[in-house]
Amino acid sequence: MTIDEIRALVVADESRTLELKKSTGELKDGMHSACAFLNTAGGWLIFGVAPKSLKIVGQEVTDKTQQEIAQALAGLEPTVHVHVEYVDVPEYPGHKVIAMHFDGWVWGERPHTFHGCPYYKVESTTKVMPHDMYDERIRTYTPKSYAWELQAADSVALENLNRQRIEGCIRMGVEGGRIPASALTAPIEETLSKWRLMKNGVPTNGAAMLFSDKVDEYPNFQLRLARFLGTEKDEFIDNQRAEGSFFDLLDAGMAFFFKHLNLSGKITNHSLQREERLEVPYKALREALINSLCHRQWERYNLTNSIAIYDDRIEIGNPGVFPPEITPETIKNPHDSYPYNPKIAEALYRTTWLENWGTGAKRIIEACREQGVEEPTWRREGGFIYVTFKRPSKLSLEGHVPQNVAQSMDDVALKVAQNTDDVAQSLDERILQIIKSNPTIKREDIATQLSVNKKTIERHLKDLGIKWEGHPKTGHWVIPDIKQQDNDKEENR
Repeated sequence: MTIDEIRALVVADESRTLELKKSTGELKDGMHSACAFLNTAGGWLIFGVAPKSLKIVGQEVTDKTQQEIAQALAGLEPTVHVHVEYVDVPEYPGHKVIAMHFDGWVWGERPHTFHGCPYYKVESTTKVMPHDMYDERIRTYTPKSYAWELQAADSVALENLNRQRIEGCIRMGVEGGRIPASALTAPIEETLSKWRLMKNGVPTNGAAMLFSDKVDEYPNFQLRLARFLGTEKDEFIDNQRAEGSFFDLLDAGMAFFFKHLNLSGKITNHSLQREERLEVPYKALREALINSLCHRQWERYNLTNSIAIYDDRIEIGNPGVFPPEITPETIKNPHDSYPYNPKIAEALYRTTWLENWGTGAKRIIEACREQGVEEPTWRREGGFIYVTFKRPSKLSLEGHVPQNVAQSMDDVALKVAQNTDDVAQSLDERILQIIKSNPTIKREDIATQLSVNKKTIERHLKDLGIKWEGHPKTGHWVIPDIKQQDNDKEENR
């Protein structure tokens, strides 16, 4: 480094990546900044520059000076190898500027400390790192020792896991090409072990979160659901609290959306079928809720996920943090995947419930754009991450329907009647998909998801030959061989 490069560097004054000290008499404070650089975005620590005037004066450098610097650097843990540069100052013969560059922190690395204390940068200020930030970095550095999802579950045994739900997920993974077909006949505990959801023959917290029917020991396995009157939390229209594992909470959340959001319909020109859709795309809400449940900080036992519906917006919240590589502003840009709970995320990916490679936000935005709905926003507030969807105005919803219906109501009714078989077939396919993904789902929950009444669901279940097997509360749906049914019908003809 040359003196001209030093001048170019210091001309902009101190910043998040530049710390100036007049001399090594401030060596201890300088090492606090060095530690902060290592824990943030990196930066330059320079001795020999007056911070206020930015005048480059340098200092005398002796063997003792170099020994003091080496000893100070030894106080940084983990050990860092820093090239210390000594640059002559022409205006002050015999004086040198001392410059050191420190690389920034990378996700998954151990956080640095100076004499046992961690520091980080907030703009140009050096501060002691908060406990929760330090603990989070230690957790990412040694996930096998600290990760909540990898710990043995409290009072949850293999028989407490919902076998039908696990088998349904395995079938989805096989059909999606993400799980080998051999998993269909392999023991469930073997598959769970491969997914790192078993530890010494005991289900992990991750397995309990995904599949357990026993959630007494997990007060955080809850979802708060509220429909507020107006745009503030002053008055409830509906206030609920669901509890259960991942799929229970997902079903409860989606049912709540269908209960309180506007549902509009139109007759499409290409199929002459009635298409019904929520005011905010079902796919976007579902993806946001899955991400909320998958990536939350489950170790925070006193906090729960939430859905709040207001007159003007929908907010989905979860206790959590953004990875350092992602901010509320950059989450909409292409980015890699940094799951907070990698094993839970991996299991959901293998069973096709979650995509990999950090595309969740992109799919949410695309679903909103396809429906002409404003894309959501993300923020972190009070230890929670929120994704907020703006609700379309009542006027825009009302104006949507007549724009897509060109015929009279009589003509429309006739066309729809002519396509009854197609509509029924579409409903059959949707029912099958829901039951395959959750073989223990109740009739009324299927009806809620599909926005039809319970009797309609019962009729289609009978036509499809799908029967409930076992106890009314703990049983499951049995799907017959559809191809064999078709062959039988053909033979009867």
